[in-house]
Amino acid sequence: MCSGPILPGLLRLTLPLMLSSILQLLFNAADVIVVGNFAGKHSLAAVGSTTALVNLMTNLFLGLSTGANVLAARFMGAEEPKNVSKTVHTSLFLSMASGGLLTVIGVIMAEQLLLWMQTPVETLSLSVLYLRIYFFGMIPMMIYNFGCSLLRARGDTKRPLYYLAFAGVINVVLNLIFVIVLHMDVAGVALATVISQCISAFLILRCLMKETGEFRFTFKKCLPDRKIAARLLQIGIPAGFQGVVFSLSNVVIQSSINGFGDIVMAGSAAAASIEGFIWVSMNAFSQTALTYMSKNIGAGKYSRINKIAAISCGCACAAGLVLGNLAYLMGTPLLHIYDQRPDVIAAGLIRMQLVCCFYCTCGLMDCIVGSIRGMGYAVTPTIVSMLGACGLRILWIFTIFRIPQYHTEFMLFLSYPISWMITFMVHLICFLIMRRKFPKADEIMQTETA
Repeated sequence: MCSGPILPGLLRLTLPLMLSSILQLLFNAADVIVVGNFAGKHSLAAVGSTTALVNLMTNLFLGLSTGANVLAARFMGAEEPKNVSKTVHTSLFLSMASGGLLTVIGVIMAEQLLLWMQTPVETLSLSVLYLRIYFFGMIPMMIYNFGCSLLRARGDTKRPLYYLAFAGVINVVLNLIFVIVLHMDVAGVALATVISQCISAFLILRCLMKETGEFRFTFKKCLPDRKIAARLLQIGIPAGFQGVVFSLSNVVIQSSINGFGDIVMAGSAAAASIEGFIWVSMNAFSQTALTYMSKNIGAGKYSRINKIAAISCGCACAAGLVLGNLAYLMGTPLLHIYDQRPDVIAAGLIRMQLVCCFYCTCGLMDCIVGSIRGMGYAVTPTIVSMLGACGLRILWIFTIFRIPQYHTEFMLFLSYPISWMITFMVHLICFLIMRRKFPKADEIMQTETA
């Protein structure tokens, strides 16, 4: 990562990561497709209405995996194997602890949280059942994500792809058995997800336990190092908090969607599933930018900072432009896969028109944030995102959207592209200011010989 042309190496690292994310979404989409076609009429809306809430509760802790990635890459670039080992064990300890906490909160608070989101009465019981079963998979979910972040820090994005593919196929098979054969409805989809998450977590742990050197994981050492934990939290908590604030704004939007009834809820859920494929394709470049930036700064390769940011942003923007507009043009047949009702498809197209066609700006925003975090700045992008993307959406909903003639699905979803454009510009200014704090020339690394 620290020498040679940036684009080929960046693509080699990004493409397996992108495929992993797309596979994960394909398996999640299989959940939605099976529910939409083979379960009850309220089941699709019930599953879709929980997505924003799940993201809200998990993003804080998933943000910690960003800290694990940054630290591991930085220590590897600086050739500090002991600190790499401490980062591996501290990260996995935090993954298990955070997963356990989420399980307890999710199971106990599921119904009350959904009531706060104004979930319709006809879908409430199904949403509660789905959510409670889903949250039993939080520990394996966290282990898998933290493990992937650690492997990504050393440039390994292929093995997580293989593990996810295996677990995902099992997820789809179990979906078909539980829902179509056993008629378990949303409970079957949730149970299949939990089982597949356990399999992927087992595979990632097995991989790390078979590693050699500083990346090898053993349960005997699975205790947090205070200094590493403090640095990890310093980077990870702002990243996670940003995810929480984003999810909070999406929860507010989901609550507004719920107010339009079952049809709009189902159409939005289907459209959001399609949009997810575009977002992960762009976000893969953001994750790679973070890793590349961390490792190059750790190695003193400061002359590559601007190139890494520019190339990753360009790739993400290109992916968003092509995939987003292609998805909208094929919107009707794509939405038809999820739900065949014409009014549901029409509702989904309204969302796709505003989100998919302008998604490239979201990719630019995410990539510049990844670059800033890779430089070691965690708080600033969080504050900018909180005030920009999230604050603007909430302000939009409680002002313009409340005006009777503007109280439509179109005006609700318009808040997305507007917030992305403004927030990206502010992040770009922040990046240019922070870049000045690093030398322009590379630092010559001094190594000791025994």
